[in-house]
Amino acid sequence: MRWVKRILIGLVVCGGLTYLYYTEVKPVVIFGLREDYAHAIPHQQVPEGLTSLKAESCGVCHTDIYNEWKTSIHAQAYTDPFFQAYWTKDKHIWVCLNCHTPLENQQPTLIKDIPRDRVERAVQEPNPHYDKEYQQEGVTCAGCHVRDGVIMGPYEDAKAPHPTKYDPTFRTAQLCERCHSVVGGPAQFYNGGPCGTYPEYEDGYWKKEKDFICQNCHMPAIERPVAAGGPIRQGRQHLWRGGHDPAMVKRAIDVKVVADPAEPKPGDNVRITLTLINAGAGHKLPTGDPDRHFTVEFAVEDENGNVTEQQSDTMGRWILWQPAIIELYDNRLMPLASREYTFEYQLPKESAGLKLNTKIRYHIQTEGQHQMLIDKYGLTAKDPYNFIVYERAVPLIGNLANAFTQSVVETHLACAAPGRG
Repeated sequence: MRWVKRILIGLVVCGGLTYLYYTEVKPVVIFGLREDYAHAIPHQQVPEGLTSLKAESCGVCHTDIYNEWKTSIHAQAYTDPFFQAYWTKDKHIWVCLNCHTPLENQQPTLIKDIPRDRVERAVQEPNPHYDKEYQQEGVTCAGCHVRDGVIMGPYEDAKAPHPTKYDPTFRTAQLCERCHSVVGGPAQFYNGGPCGTYPEYEDGYWKKEKDFICQNCHMPAIERPVAAGGPIRQGRQHLWRGGHDPAMVKRAIDVKVVADPAEPKPGDNVRITLTLINAGAGHKLPTGDPDRHFTVEFAVEDENGNVTEQQSDTMGRWILWQPAIIELYDNRLMPLASREYTFEYQLPKESAGLKLNTKIRYHIQTEGQHQMLIDKYGLTAKDPYNFIVYERAVPLIGNLANAFTQSVVETHLACAAPGRG
């Protein structure tokens, strides 16, 4: 009977450890609670001289900036169908709002306490100042610019019909850190958080270039009046184009393709080498949500468009989510890094009409994740969840060196060069 007793004791111990893991250790959200985003930005009053904190109020004078903001993903940070589907999947956990609707004015509850940093145990109470309509604005003007009844900004000599204050942070990458520097929490084992773009910049080459900041690419420099009737000065466009924008992804990469032999003949074994370069981003590619990835695709097509042979390689990040969060693999590209992808094909004796179609596709989500969010969590996104950022189809017989001369996607170091817009 002694062995029975040992088994029972073992079961009790295992049961107790399992209970403790799922109640005290297991991550409820995919990131830890760093102090500066564990709470919303405190409630803000309308600065003197303004009628409202809403973006349209700012847009009366800052018309160009307002119109740019309306087209940005910041303006859609709350209404974005991808966010809404993910958030529904995460049972509308409150902490996500601290970046997607960062002002306390935009949130339905106030967080009074977070025992042991366990988000599911947060003590909440109704927010008497909650503005549901204002919540729809996502990352809105006041989220960055309003503090304690004053408009914060990058100019020391600003003159406006409202209180202003110069904040040097607006001229640094630190402006983006609060929401783009998610870190790990308990039972989470990875090199960087799931939304850890800022740490990638901190660890990367471009951080050493003092004039290169996130704004160089995501808020391009422009000369114009900041407000209607004001003087022309150096400012920035409030666009924040990123991973949802095909043109922005294309700007970040360069592609080189080489064929060996350069002029293959029927019967030859041809080797195609595609080099993908992170030529224009100050962070890893891809960055942000771990579902984002690239595929490099080769396909041989006959004269009727039928695929006779194909190959696909993936660049991204793979994370195990249960029962603990563990980063399994990460082959993303650091800034200025490159990777070669090789495709070999034995040309048949009858090769007339054969073409090689080479593509690089950027995926916002995996196919499985996309379908799951549609089926279970109401995803209704209008924009595609993947798109082609490079494509070239060339005949396999002939001068491949000429066919692959200059890539459709050109180097965009002008974006990454320090001090440029």
